[in-house]
Amino acid sequence: MSHACVIAAGAVSALGLGEDAYRAAEEGAVARSGLRRDDDLAAAGLAKPFAGRAPAVLPGGAFEDRATSLLACALEQALGDLDLARPGWRADRIGVAIGTSSGGMLSAERFFALRAAGAPDADLASVARAATYFAPIDDALLAAGLGPDAIVARAHLLAACAASTLAIGIGLRWLDRGACDVVLAGGYDGVSVFVAAGFEVLRATTASSPRPFCVGRDGMSLGEGAGVVALVRDRDLRGAKVLVRVVGFGASTDAVHITAPDRTGGGLARAAAAAIADAAVDPASIGLVSAHATATPYNDAMESKAIARIFEGSPAPVVHPFKAQIGHTLGAAGVLEALAAAHALAVGVAPAAAGAGPHDPEASAVLLERGERRPLERALKLSAAFGGTNAALVLSTTPTARAPRPPRPVYVRAIAHVVTADLVALAEATGIARDRLARLDALGRLGLAAVAALATAVGREAIEGAGIVAGHALATIDTNELFDARRRSRGAAHVEPRLFPSTSPNAVAGECAIAYRLTGPGFAVGGGLDGGTEALGLAAELCAAGDAEAMVVLAADDAGPAARDLLRAAGLGDRPLVAGAVAMLVTARPEGAVREVGPDVAVDHAGAPIGHLALLRWAAP
Repeated sequence: MSHACVIAAGAVSALGLGEDAYRAAEEGAVARSGLRRDDDLAAAGLAKPFAGRAPAVLPGGAFEDRATSLLACALEQALGDLDLARPGWRADRIGVAIGTSSGGMLSAERFFALRAAGAPDADLASVARAATYFAPIDDALLAAGLGPDAIVARAHLLAACAASTLAIGIGLRWLDRGACDVVLAGGYDGVSVFVAAGFEVLRATTASSPRPFCVGRDGMSLGEGAGVVALVRDRDLRGAKVLVRVVGFGASTDAVHITAPDRTGGGLARAAAAAIADAAVDPASIGLVSAHATATPYNDAMESKAIARIFEGSPAPVVHPFKAQIGHTLGAAGVLEALAAAHALAVGVAPAAAGAGPHDPEASAVLLERGERRPLERALKLSAAFGGTNAALVLSTTPTARAPRPPRPVYVRAIAHVVTADLVALAEATGIARDRLARLDALGRLGLAAVAALATAVGREAIEGAGIVAGHALATIDTNELFDARRRSRGAAHVEPRLFPSTSPNAVAGECAIAYRLTGPGFAVGGGLDGGTEALGLAAELCAAGDAEAMVVLAADDAGPAARDLLRAAGLGDRPLVAGAVAMLVTARPEGAVREVGPDVAVDHAGAPIGHLALLRWAAP
């Protein structure tokens, strides 16, 4: 048997700090809510200015970026608990897997505004360093005494709303393989006008309060927060108390639409089925589902279908839609919701659901008005995200018969490199209309061109059904600047709805998945300027563990003016940055392999070439 045992946790949300941040299971109690009208969002001119804000002053240190403060707060709590639960852990092999949707977006907003005003590099320097997607994790880890030399494995998941669920799953795989002794996993995100304006213009936010699975539901409210859990294997507990066990992980991609879910629920159901199979449990033993539950019309309907499919022939579990209490905390959602489920398992109380109104028969779910004592042994955590990403975890209070599969050898079969994206050729290769391709941002076109070249080299059928990991350096910063320029000039209520999905680093993976039916695990990563090699290692990890038979690895850089100015202002202008993209096919099958690759690929964020150039260097003979 092998499980990832949670022995310490830290959390912050609109409900408070520590256990208060996720405590939702109270017998006889209605659901607490931390959602309020938000002065900052209202002042920006948004029509639906509601959010869940964490306490203004947070322990863990003062940082320039609010997202960093949130992550540092959760990390400080988790490490304090870990010091008590398992003294001496810093001498062990430490892995860190943390997820986010927007990273240093609050600093990026300031950088874009200062840059547009013509500020000199001396004034831009500090904000430029904080404006990347990876700055918060760098700063929070350094403040906690966990610099690069203290960490043997690190992943920064840029997987939008499924980021921290995936992060916990990656941590489970590292422990399965024996790559780490202790894994710190979780996620974080602040609330920014940039992101709030994007969700509002997509009509995904509510004008009142979230009503998941209810008639007339009209969307979510955003929330800020962070959560970190410490994971160890059973045999490495050393007397530590187990808060909950993570016994199963699964991931998939819808490959249907960038922002809208697969309305059949098929993609999410596949991720859940993989997690349940990994856990080696009967679905009937799962009494609680921690739902993604954005309270949008299509998501809740899709999710109810997925839940019905998962539990067909078994008793219907209680569904807990925690976002309606703390807001949609994006990169922190998965870990905070998993902690709420773990607390429910620990106290034996199924939590109440927030939201008023009659339940929607087209989005059927077992919801409780008040917390109810029930025998709960296991829970299923579901997450979905922009780009069609799905992830699922099985949590348990008791061990299961789970036995991880022995790691398999993994091979690179083919590599493709492009420097431009010709729309005529790309339309012919993909079958996507030229006007549709023209609406993609530059990063999306380059990434799709690289995957098209890969498909041409190996045959489209060789990659269909594979997963995809997109590895970013500066990710979507130039697309973000274009989106934010309109926000600054016309106001938050008048941003461009077609551009907002492309501001997610997960979008390029999703576009490629749709074009080539990449239905395996799909997400983006970017823990620094060598995000491409980071993606290669995680793709190899998932193939080695049997989560996928094949994975596409993609690194793309549009090398636009905002990216160049940020590098220069941050003192990194000597690192070469060029436009282009690289795609690789990584597979567990040795046929046609050009070389073998392992999960422990050396990632060098400090000195490697930037982005796709790092993958080219790795691939060079």
